[in-house]
Amino acid sequence: MKHVRATRKTAQAKALNAPTLLHWRFLLVLFVIMLVFIGLGVRAAYIQVVSPDQLIQRGDNRTLRTRNDPVHRGLITDRNGLQLAVSVPVRAVWADPKKIAEGAGFTDKRRWQALAEVLGLDVENLIIKLGDPAKRFVYLQRQVSPAMADYVDQLDLDGIYLRDESRRYYPAGEVSAHVIGFTNVDDKGIEGIEKLYNEWLTGTPGTRQIRRDGKGRQVEILATEEGKEAHNIQLTIDQRIQALAYKELKWAVSYYKATSGSAVVTDVRTGEILALVNSPSYNPNNRQGVSAHRIRNRAVTDAYEPGSSVKPLAVLSALEFGSATPKTKINTSPGWMHLGGKIVRDGRNYGEIDLTDIIRHSSNMGTSKLALSVPKEYLVDMFYNVGLMSGSGANLLGETNGIFNERPRWSDFDIATLSFGYGISVTALQLARMYSILGDGGMKRPLNIVKTDQVGESERVISAKSAREVLQMMESVLQEGGSARKAAVPGYRVAGKTGTSRKAIANGYGEEYVNIFAGVAPVSDPQLAVVILINEPKGDKYYAGDTAAPVFAKVMAGSLQMLNVAPDDKNVSSLAATSGVAHDG
Repeated sequence: MKHVRATRKTAQAKALNAPTLLHWRFLLVLFVIMLVFIGLGVRAAYIQVVSPDQLIQRGDNRTLRTRNDPVHRGLITDRNGLQLAVSVPVRAVWADPKKIAEGAGFTDKRRWQALAEVLGLDVENLIIKLGDPAKRFVYLQRQVSPAMADYVDQLDLDGIYLRDESRRYYPAGEVSAHVIGFTNVDDKGIEGIEKLYNEWLTGTPGTRQIRRDGKGRQVEILATEEGKEAHNIQLTIDQRIQALAYKELKWAVSYYKATSGSAVVTDVRTGEILALVNSPSYNPNNRQGVSAHRIRNRAVTDAYEPGSSVKPLAVLSALEFGSATPKTKINTSPGWMHLGGKIVRDGRNYGEIDLTDIIRHSSNMGTSKLALSVPKEYLVDMFYNVGLMSGSGANLLGETNGIFNERPRWSDFDIATLSFGYGISVTALQLARMYSILGDGGMKRPLNIVKTDQVGESERVISAKSAREVLQMMESVLQEGGSARKAAVPGYRVAGKTGTSRKAIANGYGEEYVNIFAGVAPVSDPQLAVVILINEPKGDKYYAGDTAAPVFAKVMAGSLQMLNVAPDDKNVSSLAATSGVAHDG
């Protein structure tokens, strides 16, 4: 019996300890597995039904690339097609600090030292600059030469890369710097023609969207987009004349120890600017250390009192109004007169002289009396009509309209001083426009510097008869007894006028001078107008007849020869003398 009872107890104990069909651990595992499959199903449904674009985008990020087709800035050429601004291919050196950190880092000091030396950088500063792995793009140097780029590529440094870009190059250098201007490191124009026509010169690169495989190879072109082609610009500048004018002006500024100088050459029949130069200039290909005053285009930005160079306007006003004829005699004795408590005087007493002698001797008394012989508004209108109170029409960067204080009431002294070039400030370019109008027989048209097939609209502001008579009077300035015999050009009849004015200071006028000579040639059939301005010459020679006139002669002589303009002075039988003047000194 005892054995039976023991057997029963053992069976009951085994029955209590036997595993159930659905043990709680099995249920737990089954529940977790079900949750995982449900989660995967929900995630798959979300990705493929609710938000499929995110997965597509991630795939595209790995396989799709956009490539830009290279586009270069447009050319700038002179009137004969000579290149004045071109774009040359260069490279940019950039770095990926994260890639550097993930790779070898800066362990190979020798190669990093070589990179720093070729880029002109300090190696320690370079390492600090690239030490932040959170950055993904850092420029090390822009616009490096192909040879330097090849050297950087051979260093084979992790995280150092090259990219293509272009750099502007100016073959004419300092000769045309003020006209052409320059671009910044991003190829955007910031001075001169480069800035004025930046949008026209700048193109938009075309793009290609491609798909590549896991090895980076192009396998498909998905889309293409055409870019906007850059446009070229042809200027009216004749680089031969430009180079000649710059050479002679630079020599004069240096020889006379002047602060600066400007020269402008125009075609009187079309208004085209053939040369526009300033000295001092700068090299647009290397502007390191160049001061702002060298970059300024003084011929269009700086205004000066023109002095006697505008005296022909007083004569023109009297001729046009009818208060005088070419044979009219003006009594300038005793060489001075009182006007409103102030004195107008000549250098000496010229006595009774005609209009030609007034121009030849540059008589302040003569021009004052002629100016006072016409209504004041009539004289002022003459200054407006020849463009001295407005822009030249060329619309160059920084161009000023000059300085002219219009008065409600004009005193006789104000009119007198205006007649000999005081109380008004003009630029060399405005003066060139005035003389172009005289040379074209009184026809006014805007100046222009961009070559077009159409000549600008013109209007008559001076009668052809009066313009011709004044030009003939201005010939006497370069003849015996005139104030600018050094401006004569053998073989050609030249009409011109000097202008020597003192520069204004706070309490009147100082001891610094502005020298101007402006003229046209040949008088029988005017082709060119030339203006030479020498600012603040030092030494004993401070009259325009000694400083600006000789430069005018060389520039005018060379320009006429380059353009094959036939001589019109019958007193000279050979052009040998002309060649001698053009190259003398």
